[in-house]
Amino acid sequence: MTAEPLLSVRDLSIAFRRGGHETLAVDRISFDIDKGETLALVGESGSGKSVTALSILKLLPYPAARHPSGAILFKGQDLLRLNERQMQRVRGDDITIVFQEPMTSLNPLHTIEKQIGEILLLHHGLTGNAARQRTIEVLTQVGIRDPQGRLKSYPHQLSGGQRQRVMIAMALANEPDLLIADEPTTALDVTVQAQIIALLKDLQKRLSMSLLFITHDLGIVRKIADRVCVMKNGKIVEHNNVERIFAAPQHPYTRELLAAEPKPDPAPPQPNAPILLETNDLKVWFPISRGVLRKVVGHIKACDGVSIALRKGETLGVVGESGSGKSTLGRAILRLISSEGPVVFMGNKLQGLRFKEMRPFRRHMQIVFQDPYGSLSPRMSVGEIIKEGLDVHHPHLSKAERDERVIQALTDVGLNPNTRFRFPHEFSGGQRQRIAVARAVVLEPTFVVLDEPTSALDMVIQAQMVDLLRDLQKRHNLTYLFISHDLRVVAALASHLLVMRHGKIVESGNAAELFRNPKTDYTRALFAAAFNLETAAEGVVEQ
Repeated sequence: MTAEPLLSVRDLSIAFRRGGHETLAVDRISFDIDKGETLALVGESGSGKSVTALSILKLLPYPAARHPSGAILFKGQDLLRLNERQMQRVRGDDITIVFQEPMTSLNPLHTIEKQIGEILLLHHGLTGNAARQRTIEVLTQVGIRDPQGRLKSYPHQLSGGQRQRVMIAMALANEPDLLIADEPTTALDVTVQAQIIALLKDLQKRLSMSLLFITHDLGIVRKIADRVCVMKNGKIVEHNNVERIFAAPQHPYTRELLAAEPKPDPAPPQPNAPILLETNDLKVWFPISRGVLRKVVGHIKACDGVSIALRKGETLGVVGESGSGKSTLGRAILRLISSEGPVVFMGNKLQGLRFKEMRPFRRHMQIVFQDPYGSLSPRMSVGEIIKEGLDVHHPHLSKAERDERVIQALTDVGLNPNTRFRFPHEFSGGQRQRIAVARAVVLEPTFVVLDEPTSALDMVIQAQMVDLLRDLQKRHNLTYLFISHDLRVVAALASHLLVMRHGKIVESGNAAELFRNPKTDYTRALFAAAFNLETAAEGVVEQ
């Protein structure tokens, strides 16, 4: 501990003006971060964690946002009193941030090399080969496989986890004094979570770097944090060292957080139920082009001979590391991307159907995407977003009937129906994910692809969402393809399990049996990383 904290937040309040009203998002919070220390901010979505982090770097939308009270002292200097030019010198060199959703932060028109290179040029004056070597070095640190080959990749060519790793690499390139990590492991599979945690701890040790770690995953908090601040409704309700928080939580909300974990209760498999969906030797290969003429020199085999059979009413959990082909499989089944090999749904062959020919099946096949930021239109209200599918697939419903269904869908996912007139940017990441779930279930589909549907949710809401999905499945006999890196959630929902690696099926079978007795070394390593991050962290890299 140092005599003077590196960062000291004192009586900080944050208010947002909307129309003629002002809402207090953060209410007089105080905390310190010492040099080399990790402070974790935990709490439910909308509790004020992220806006607190944004205030430190003065990234809130001023003047719509203001600070009625407080100070943010960094090395004794009040950041709230600095002008924009002075803050630009602080950002990047002294304090860096990793945002929750990389697709809103990465430029879709620039390669990974150019985006990291811009940072190295601005803050270190590195160009040419020196910049390229440093870029390769930081990409290697965060576990990007074949970093040199990824230099010319664009963000859309990477998986969600790979994009997040690039964001972390960009933040670490400058070796800052303070790193603000806003849900940095949300989109990462369990093995890479372990690697990132180990990396951050190693960097802290070598650089005496401080870390403000924002997360809803209490398992990670236990592994990385020195102290914890628990936030609810814009206030810090409990503040203590990590050992005391877990051993003897004082506030009822802290105890609720610690007790919130999805309970294993998957829908039992029905051997006599009809097969709803079937694939046979499904392949999705993306060409690799090189040279001026863009000659195809190879393929990325995202899905390579995947065969599955889902019975009506069951849940198939699909797990594996980032880039293993999980999301590609889900999109290929829904005919959102091209693939080879038959896809049979409700006895109908979907392979080769044109866009209009697929429309009758769309109402029965829905998806909840991993990224609630990119999948929700910023120009539409929440009500319009949820109602859009009803307009297409249920045109016979009256306006009042559609509004009633929207209200019910929002209620089902734990959101106030009165918020349907607001826009996506007015919601936290977890709340946006719930909106995406509401948009899918409002059509009462038969089959739903759930692509990391709980990744952006805090522990309490995550448990509630699992209960909701389970309840919807029982009431409507829904069939789920559940894609996730959170094996606790998979165990709570899935009756069957599919383990993927490099586009292929490594292992499959009854979920409970696989969790008890995995057959392959890879599956055992994946489970070890999920349930014991510290042990699994050493030597884990992207495969």
